[in-house]
Amino acid sequence: MVISKIQKRDGTIVKFNKKKIAIAIFKAAQSVGGKDKKGAIKLADKVEKQLSKQKIKNPTVEQVQDAVEKTLIKNKHSKTAKAFILYRQRRAKEREEKKAVIGKLSSKKLNINALTVLKERYLLKDSEGKIIENPNDMFMRVAKNIAQADLNYDPDADIKTLEKQFYNMMENLDFLPNSPTLMNAGTRIQQLAACFVLPIEDSMEGIFQSLKDAAIIHKSGGGTGFSFSRLRPKNSVVKSTKGVASGPISFLTVYNAATEVIKQGGKRRGANMGILRIDHPDIMDFINCKENNNDITNFNLSVGITEKFMEAVENEQEYDLIYPTTKEVVRKMDAKTVFNLLVSAAWRNGDPGIIFVDRMNKNNPTPGIGEIESTNPCGEQPLLPYEACNLGSINLGHFVKNKKIKWESLSKLIDIAVHFLDNVIDMSEYPLQKITDMVNSNRKIGLGVMGWADMLNQMEIPYNSMEGVKLAEKVMGFVKKEADNASCKLARMRGVFKNWEQSIYNRESPCFQGNHMEIRNATRTTIAPTGTIGMIADCSGGVEPLFALSYVKRVMDGKELFYVDNYFKKELEKRNMYSEKLMQKIINKGSIHDIEELPSILKETFVVAHDISPEYHLKMQASFQKYTDNAVSKTVNFPNNATIEDVHEVYMQAYKLGCKGVTIYRDGSRSGQVLNLNIDIEKEKKQDKNQQPTKEEIEKEIEGIIEKKKEQTNESQQDICPDCGSKLIFQEGCAKCPLCGFSFCS
Repeated sequence: MVISKIQKRDGTIVKFNKKKIAIAIFKAAQSVGGKDKKGAIKLADKVEKQLSKQKIKNPTVEQVQDAVEKTLIKNKHSKTAKAFILYRQRRAKEREEKKAVIGKLSSKKLNINALTVLKERYLLKDSEGKIIENPNDMFMRVAKNIAQADLNYDPDADIKTLEKQFYNMMENLDFLPNSPTLMNAGTRIQQLAACFVLPIEDSMEGIFQSLKDAAIIHKSGGGTGFSFSRLRPKNSVVKSTKGVASGPISFLTVYNAATEVIKQGGKRRGANMGILRIDHPDIMDFINCKENNNDITNFNLSVGITEKFMEAVENEQEYDLIYPTTKEVVRKMDAKTVFNLLVSAAWRNGDPGIIFVDRMNKNNPTPGIGEIESTNPCGEQPLLPYEACNLGSINLGHFVKNKKIKWESLSKLIDIAVHFLDNVIDMSEYPLQKITDMVNSNRKIGLGVMGWADMLNQMEIPYNSMEGVKLAEKVMGFVKKEADNASCKLARMRGVFKNWEQSIYNRESPCFQGNHMEIRNATRTTIAPTGTIGMIADCSGGVEPLFALSYVKRVMDGKELFYVDNYFKKELEKRNMYSEKLMQKIINKGSIHDIEELPSILKETFVVAHDISPEYHLKMQASFQKYTDNAVSKTVNFPNNATIEDVHEVYMQAYKLGCKGVTIYRDGSRSGQVLNLNIDIEKEKKQDKNQQPTKEEIEKEIEGIIEKKKEQTNESQQDICPDCGSKLIFQEGCAKCPLCGFSFCS
């Protein structure tokens, strides 16, 4: 009987492919030193003949594998047979665990680090802190919730098809939205935006109202940005009390202390950006306020740099310090001296960074509505006061095949992703009416990318090359063009954003900038750092190079996750070069640049952050910025022995290349560093055995109480406190947690 089809484990019937058998045999042989590809093909022929003799119409995968084992043993390939059997046993064990825990989701898509992060932060839990959903459930919860927004525009919308599209792009890890959307969509909180900017008015009431608003935002999973530039400088006279103002730095420390005791949705520490304009009278104190690494730990800081200031630096002139409430010039300072102090502080421990506020306002799509004062915590999302934005990132590493970019597939995904992000705006519930109004009026979204280094590595293009820089422009130009098209398509169906008539896109507006577009979203593109969702997708972060090919990442209150770059490991395995001895050598060096036994193509392609000159860090950032509506989160990494002059050059080049801001970090300049090299593999293994759960243990915990959840129909997951997991008490339309005090009114 001729074998034409086989039956897969899920019952589906597919075409019989003898090449797959040959590949499986060769891989088993390869693992024990075999190199005979032709021999593997001949053995596959014998397997096919053996299956034909059995006269089974559609043999199962298991029957095919049985035939492979028998053929190998019969033809005296005992080592290969043993390797094949062991591999088969491992895969069987993995399938059983996966089936019990995460349904259809492939274990290749979610590694142990991804499962650890999901278990700790994202998967919903019951009142006892037990997990009540698996990753598939999470993706489906989000997909169903976000798809519902289509009914606002079309009561007959095909929600089921849309749910499937949204689910597939997340389940395949081709696209992931920002953390608040994954955490909160389909729950009682329903706050889905990641980025907020709040104003700080120059009054005690305004200062503490914004602090209260920030606390609420942090509890729901959002990050906040503030400009302290409106506050009068220290020692100013307060007319109402005849007292003396304490200045912006004192209130920055108050905000920092408040953040210390608040966790975002009970899942992660609150994140903030603090900005002070370069022309504020207290700028010197601000530059030095994080001189001690243990001070103001819950804020990233940036100085708001003006074009006038940079011109004064270049011309070695003085510049004006301006009293914020009266706009009067109070004194002058030497621009170069202040700039050098700023550079020295950044060299010391990375803070403060710089943000070019005039450039951000030059690209402000709605200048008639207000001026941009601040950004979100990582600097990639400039926002107006009371504005919020939701983000999502495309995993570029999934759009390469045979060293070529799959442009058509990428285009289709961008269209779905923009649709998804626009729906998030409608489905999100914001903590303040002012935020709701501003978000709905401008409808900003931030579609970005992650896995950029993975894309380059698969295409064998060095990050630190002009070929890489030019490809960055091409890829981001494509993303922007397709995102704009998708937003225009939505505008035709749903209408333009409310402030469109006063925007830079309307030729009738005084703000018009020469590109008339009837568009749904005031901004479409943002490059975020993608720290946590990049861990879930197992891809390189944002548009950063690889930090290292193996490293430890410290997350979640000090827990450490061990990483080996997946694409690099595959390349080593393909060349039969992977070994723990080699990996230990790589870890100790961080880079493979000086490892003699590795081929030159790997050394050229798999460069890491410290292999790359500051010049190429900035060129890459500028290339992505050229086609990004908002801004680019990017860090220029320096080795520990970098000089202050090196940092000075980067800050000047960022200005000249047209970046909207820049952040630098010198390795080892802070304790508690998030990413670390110089790890002993054997030591890590012992610690993992003693302290860290195995993948199997995590999966069993995630399996949690799925069946139990179905039985507990009288207690839904939405009746659970998002902060501490206790059961909420409902009274007169409001919910309150008796344990931690969390409250919510519908």
